[in-house]
Amino acid sequence: MLLGYARISTTKQDLTRQLDALAGAGVDPAHTYVDRKSGATTNREGLQQLLAYARTGDVIVVHTLDRLGRTVRDTLNMLHDLGERGIGLRNLADPIRIDTTDPDDPMAQLAVVMLALFAQMERTYMLERVNHARAVAEAAGKQVGRPRSVTDEQIRYAAHLRDSEGLTLAEVAAATGIPRTTLYRHLPARPESD
Repeated sequence: MLLGYARISTTKQDLTRQLDALAGAGVDPAHTYVDRKSGATTNREGLQQLLAYARTGDVIVVHTLDRLGRTVRDTLNMLHDLGERGIGLRNLADPIRIDTTDPDDPMAQLAVVMLALFAQMERTYMLERVNHARAVAEAAGKQVGRPRSVTDEQIRYAAHLRDSEGLTLAEVAAATGIPRTTLYRHLPARPESD
């Protein structure tokens, strides 16, 4: 049986391309498992359900190998475990096609290692590019990350309630409508009392 697996890292991404490719490869949508979580962890509900459901002779189909995992070690360990269980893997869109349904094919094994390594390298390079872009933006005085959810005036008012009125952070949060986590992040330390 063909079993599909699709994954996106954020809710802003779209699964359509992967799901269409899996359906086009003959995977029944009822046997397609989905995650909306980073590939940096194997603790993903859809992946765990897929691995629990898969039986000897089944073939897991993914759009690209990096959908299974981001690190070479995790990917190779997973493929080794699948092979031990008699479960194959097939990718659809990587430049090197993989089909591990023949465990004696050394080229399939080599291709798995190469693609897993390339996926991990690309992840490393992407993080370096993001960090460099962040550093350049910060050096130019640009706002980095999400826009602040509170204004300086709201923070000053919250600090006044806490420091002058003696309210607890829970009371300040209730009075201002600002979540406590935001208050912890933005309120300056309490002034030292003499």
